[in-house]
Amino acid sequence: MEKNVFSKRAQTVEMSGIRKFFQKARPDSINLGIGQPDFPTPEHIKNAGIKAIENNLTGYTFNSGVPELRHALSEKFKRENGLLYTEEQIIVTAGAGEALFIAMQSLVDNGDVVLYQDPGFVSYKECAVLSGGKPKGISLDENLHIDVEKCKKDLDSAKVIVLNTPGNPTGAVESEETIKAVSEYAEDAGVTVISDEVYEHFIYEKKHYSAANYSENVMTINAASKTFSMTGWRLGFIAGPESYIEQCLKVHQYCQTCASSVSQYAALAAYTGSMECVYEMKAEYAKRRELLYNGLKDLGFDFPKPDGAFYMFVPMDKQMFEKIIDAGVVAIPGDAFGENAKDYARFSYAASRENISEALKRMKSVI
Repeated sequence: MEKNVFSKRAQTVEMSGIRKFFQKARPDSINLGIGQPDFPTPEHIKNAGIKAIENNLTGYTFNSGVPELRHALSEKFKRENGLLYTEEQIIVTAGAGEALFIAMQSLVDNGDVVLYQDPGFVSYKECAVLSGGKPKGISLDENLHIDVEKCKKDLDSAKVIVLNTPGNPTGAVESEETIKAVSEYAEDAGVTVISDEVYEHFIYEKKHYSAANYSENVMTINAASKTFSMTGWRLGFIAGPESYIEQCLKVHQYCQTCASSVSQYAALAAYTGSMECVYEMKAEYAKRRELLYNGLKDLGFDFPKPDGAFYMFVPMDKQMFEKIIDAGVVAIPGDAFGENAKDYARFSYAASRENISEALKRMKSVI
């Protein structure tokens, strides 16, 4: 009898539902599907990367990252988040994706329950599966926020919970009361929080709160990708208690060795330089948010205005979604993000105002 070549874990994992919809779109489609900033990486950051190459800073770095960068990240956490992570409590990773992967691998055993917001980012469920865990989605309320009391009940049987605020795909920003309540209850229940904060700088009226302010049992993930429009540089980081970081570092060094040296020196310029470029991007996203939100409301869609990130999660049935795709507008169906939002679609406003306006015009023609 022929042996099964592939592992059950690999066969269980699904390919990302985000990518496959680009293949169905017309060649001239307006892409409101991908969550990638359309801004170039700021000049001072690009120049730092170029200088690193010119100075031959292209070899291996320490597994945990360049010390100067980890120092800058320690200062960032203190300045922006009120968190006192030392350099030894930080690992620089190949994007937030690797940070999430090594956290899951270091925390989750076979059969452990991993909670995540549903709808939520596609990687949470699949990284749990690849770690041998049992992913379980937390259903959100009618405004796409965490229902704290329901979440507490799920925490009683969990090992890990992933918190993502601002959220992808929802754009929801959780309140301080929610973050505090979930983090404190998780600590009492012996559940580790993985706090994904990659969109923290794109919040428009509310404030961002880090889970690690309310519990010691937290691993904080962030990245330069969205903040500084550096998605292709693949530069993220994870911070947490030293005992947690020690385990993560073992996984990191065997799957990645170290993050790109060039990207690390570019990120050093980002985290020690002016934040004016980030403020400019945020101001532009705010204008795009108003344009897309008002346009969709005018077309008859009813949904709460998102508080952060650069996504809108819009209620619509499959028939309407297919019409929009056929009209030449790329969006992502809600079922790509979990079981609880099948009659939704995610639109990204990380696209120019011209493209957003054209997309609205095309949608109007089929609605």
